[in-house]
Amino acid sequence: MPQLICRDLTLGYEGKTVVSGVSFTVNAGDYLCIVGENGSGKTTLMKAILRLKTPISGQIETGDGLAPCEIGYLPQQTVVQKDFPASVREVVRSGSLNRCGLRPFYNRNEKRLAEENMERLGIASLAKRCYRELSGGQQQRALLARALCAAGKILLLDEPASGLDPEASAEMYNLIAKLNGGGITVIMISHDIAASVKYASHILHMGGRSALFFGTKAEYLASDAGRVYAGLGGEQK
Repeated sequence: MPQLICRDLTLGYEGKTVVSGVSFTVNAGDYLCIVGENGSGKTTLMKAILRLKTPISGQIETGDGLAPCEIGYLPQQTVVQKDFPASVREVVRSGSLNRCGLRPFYNRNEKRLAEENMERLGIASLAKRCYRELSGGQQQRALLARALCAAGKILLLDEPASGLDPEASAEMYNLIAKLNGGGITVIMISHDIAASVKYASHILHMGGRSALFFGTKAEYLASDAGRVYAGLGGEQK
């Protein structure tokens, strides 16, 4: 069943069009990777899905009873965020803030959810550690656990392996694949074509101010864009 439908989107900022003609559908359980060159509108699209940016034209529709509070988001991490002076438990719990409303505290269920997600991602033993003292891979696990606290159905991930060494990157991709296998729909921006092709069920390739391709992984590999980009066997910036 479709959870997200984007119809003929035109996206931009300050009156300038970045990308147009973007149409795709995401069904429950899909693993969609959004690939393309820098500046092709990938992050702008994700912000539009999150209702943080209004499309210039086109429509974004949700289905399967999807509510905004059921979407978890892991943005690209900034230098300031890496130095955040809070415990891992505090960071993970903050993923439930959208459920708190005017409550100045987390309830029992929200606290339990944070503990379950730390356990799920193998960082329960780090709960009391200061976030800024962790390795890059551990920080990303903490942020992924935080996103899971917000995600009932969909995870939006913007370059989740950016800045990680090869071993930590592989671990992160494997974790995301396991979450997807457990029933979470994944929409991930990645410049790593090889990883995208390995894990994704569907590919959206953006470039040249338009969507070059949308379809299944097998269809992508047989397409002109797939033969050119996936055939490089590496990363496309």
